[in-house]
Amino acid sequence: MRLLLVEDDSLLGDGIRAGLRLAGHTVDWVKDGVAAQLALAAEEYSLVVLDLGLPRLSGLDLLRWLRQSGATLPVLILTARDSVADRVEGLDSGADDYLVKPFDLEELAARVRSLLRRSSGRASPLLKHGEITLDPAAHRVTRLDQPVELSPREFAILQQLLESAGRALSREQLEQSLYGWNEEVESNAVEVHIHHLRKKLGAELIRTVRGVGYMIDKSDPDHG
Repeated sequence: MRLLLVEDDSLLGDGIRAGLRLAGHTVDWVKDGVAAQLALAAEEYSLVVLDLGLPRLSGLDLLRWLRQSGATLPVLILTARDSVADRVEGLDSGADDYLVKPFDLEELAARVRSLLRRSSGRASPLLKHGEITLDPAAHRVTRLDQPVELSPREFAILQQLLESAGRALSREQLEQSLYGWNEEVESNAVEVHIHHLRKKLGAELIRTVRGVGYMIDKSDPDHG
């Protein structure tokens, strides 16, 4: 999943970005509220991790702008402000969760997974499709209960397609979720990853929708 991190502390931001990348996410990082506005207007993100004490435009003002624009993507506030009044204001301004600094990176990753799960309408932490199970927390895929080794980007594409089961995603949409700023995208990267996934998980799993992109059909509820 592609996330936007808005944090003006360079040391903390670097650590958060590294931790979220280790958890399998693509992370774009900006250091002020105006830069965040520009990023949100230009790119499609699955979630925002937002500091409140930002230069140029505060985190709360950015959050209010985001919600007034009609955007529904989850927002997780990170802040040193730990009073009840601050939490209430953040949540009432449109935040979906609130984590007080200092915090543990594992807890941050777990809260991000929870918000992404809720935003996609899933109750279970696991993504299942027939004989295939994907565990976002363990970063693990099994087929018939046997582990399947996937590269980080193969895993990310599979997760994106499973999250969107029943809906075709274009190559551009998949590229957007895989590559952040300043990362070069090879012209046939998505096709190569799809080819490898079909070899490892079965040719019938991912369907090519001519002129649109790729999709995984919705599971039969009686068969996972």
